Amino acid sequence: MRVALHTKVRADRVKEYEAAHREVPEELTAAIRAAGVSEWTIWRSGTDLFHVLEVEDYQAMIAELDKLPVNIAWQARMADLLDVVHDYSAQGADASLPVVWEL
Repeated sequence: MRVALHTKVRADRVKEYEAAHREVPEELTAAIRAAGVSEWTIWRSGTDLFHVLEVEDYQAMIAELDKLPVNIAWQARMADLLDVVHDYSAQGADASLPVVWEL
């Protein structure tokens, strides 16, 4: 399934956010793949971040990563850089953007 998400980086933390994503821990990328994600791309427009994921089951991925120590540490790091974060709680399992149109 394809899932689109929207988050926002703090205007004064853009460079730090981009630098952090050049150093995503291998343990985290392995866990994301093990949770069923085959692709995850993030685009930035100003402070808006747009994520597109190809994932087997988004809700299952959220549940699997929610309690994982490497993801908890990463999300804490991201929370310091973001105004709007990716919600890994059960409530966040429905946080994807609805499809409006496709070609």
